[in-house]
Amino acid sequence: MTGKDIIKITLNLVIVYLVGGLILAGIYAKTSPIIFKNNENAKKQALKSLMPEADDIRKVGDWTIHEKQAEYYVAKKGDNVIGYVVQSFGKGYSSYINTLIAVDKNFKVLKISILSHAETPGLGDEIMTDTFQTQFKGKDFNHLKVLKTDTTEYIQAISGATISSRAVTEDAVKNGVDQLVKTFNSGNPTTEATKTEGGSAHGTN
Repeated sequence: MTGKDIIKITLNLVIVYLVGGLILAGIYAKTSPIIFKNNENAKKQALKSLMPEADDIRKVGDWTIHEKQAEYYVAKKGDNVIGYVVQSFGKGYSSYINTLIAVDKNFKVLKISILSHAETPGLGDEIMTDTFQTQFKGKDFNHLKVLKTDTTEYIQAISGATISSRAVTEDAVKNGVDQLVKTFNSGNPTTEATKTEGGSAHGTN
């Protein structure tokens, strides 16, 4: 192979990479606004499903968790505040779990909605089930703790997915509720519940 052949091959490869990069950039430019709009629509639908009785759910602020931008909202019916919603993230086994949490005026959880995650199929993705999520109803800050044993007072871990269970409960939801209390109640919830059973947030998915 001559020097000219090497230069020709190199130039051809450069052209291929440049053309490929331009094509990918064009696809991204066209699809990213669509993806953003779809995500925003999904969030609006989730907000409404969390507080169906509210006729106005309005964003009132931003906060940061795990270096991710999140939002919080006030839910009203007429002129009356009936609760709050906060977006939060939990550090799971293989992803950051994007979560919305609705609470009443006493900061007890009404419902949660997981917007996105990339947890292990068949294990960590059980956080999407009603069986797991309905456990949060009525829980206050001090009861947002994961147990591996049967419990109705706290949150029962998903078998084989302790990390994902704690990421939602003790990271996303608990920190989200804490943020709402600090913002709207001018105080802090008790921190005693942060002492989780077993002491460590590590486990297996």
